[in-house]
Amino acid sequence: MRLIVVILAVLNSFVTYAQEAAGVVIPAAPVKRRDTTGQTDLIDIASRLLKLRIPKPVQEERGKTIYFSLLPFNSSVPGGSGRALITSTTAATYFGPRRTTNLSSATFTPYWNFNGRFGLPLRTSVWLANNAWTIQGDMRFLVYPQYTWGVGGTRAEEEKLLVDYKYIRFHQAALKKITPYFFAGIGYNLDYHFNIKTEDTLTSVKQFTGYAYGTGANSFSSGISVNLLYDTRNNSINPLPGVYANLVYRVNPKSLGSNDSWHSLYLDIRKYISLNTTRPRQQNTLALWSYVWTVFNGNTPLLDLPGIGWDPYNRSGRGIDQNRYSGKTLWYFESEYRRDITQNGLFGFVVFANVNSVTDLNNRFTGINPAGGAGLRIKFNKKSRTNIGIDYGFSKDYRSIILNLGEAF
Repeated sequence: MRLIVVILAVLNSFVTYAQEAAGVVIPAAPVKRRDTTGQTDLIDIASRLLKLRIPKPVQEERGKTIYFSLLPFNSSVPGGSGRALITSTTAATYFGPRRTTNLSSATFTPYWNFNGRFGLPLRTSVWLANNAWTIQGDMRFLVYPQYTWGVGGTRAEEEKLLVDYKYIRFHQAALKKITPYFFAGIGYNLDYHFNIKTEDTLTSVKQFTGYAYGTGANSFSSGISVNLLYDTRNNSINPLPGVYANLVYRVNPKSLGSNDSWHSLYLDIRKYISLNTTRPRQQNTLALWSYVWTVFNGNTPLLDLPGIGWDPYNRSGRGIDQNRYSGKTLWYFESEYRRDITQNGLFGFVVFANVNSVTDLNNRFTGINPAGGAGLRIKFNKKSRTNIGIDYGFSKDYRSIILNLGEAF
């Protein structure tokens, strides 16, 4: 019953635009890419200032060109804990004809916050020729001291405990095209948290949270997943109008090495609505995103429980401290308005708002947690439509500046 309620909550969040799409006939072939003629990016400006001549890529239509976006900057890493040195590199290319193949990308974002937190995350999204297969990957090694407020997030901001741990993640999924835009496949997911300890030697994680599973020195989860994907977008870095829906059902049996057997479900739905009427080349989009993430067993390790900011892309909850709210079920909704400021697409802005709710140890939702903010966009690479995003987010008792390559979702 709890699962039915939260899924209905997600679907209800999208009822307004679901009605709009009810009478739309899905085309048999992917939508034609946006023409970037007349667009300007930072690469153009750099070439003009330095009087560089950038040769036209050879065999561009065959997907041989790789578009790089590199951005070293000083900001706060996911989860706070002060300033950090971050270098974000995105490489994008086509592995087939552009008219029938989505843009593939790999993003490597190492960071170090000079105060004990260190990370080497690599995310890949590969689309083979004609979108026959898509291979999604997420690999990380993290040294990750982070605050916890327990399960349910009902504690006040100052009632928190710093938990230090190391984390290895290896998630891979291969999905085959069933029909245009619809894919199905399986994946393998490994999450290993080790050297778990607290800054307060007199208080254990189990004592503070009142949760018994995965609160010792180590936590190991290994499982397989069934993955369903519906995606009419052709660029995940900066999506054009379209729809995205992803369902991942994960099983973690002891036979694959997990400390305890547990199951989880992650359902993610997004829609991008173009508001352009006279200038189709300009960004003028309303983006909507909602997901529900739930576990079915009472013995799911603490650090594997659904938590704000711990979605697969670590992009939810802008304006909220990562892991501020966690529980056995998490429901999330966000809307963002995206608009170009200049006609050449070099500068743009976004305004966003999000809300989440989590359940406590008794599977009861504990309230609504809102946040909001705004941001500036600077076109870094018009070929891959990669933007530099500078966002300011805020919520009760928390403020943050978030820098990214690419859109939040």
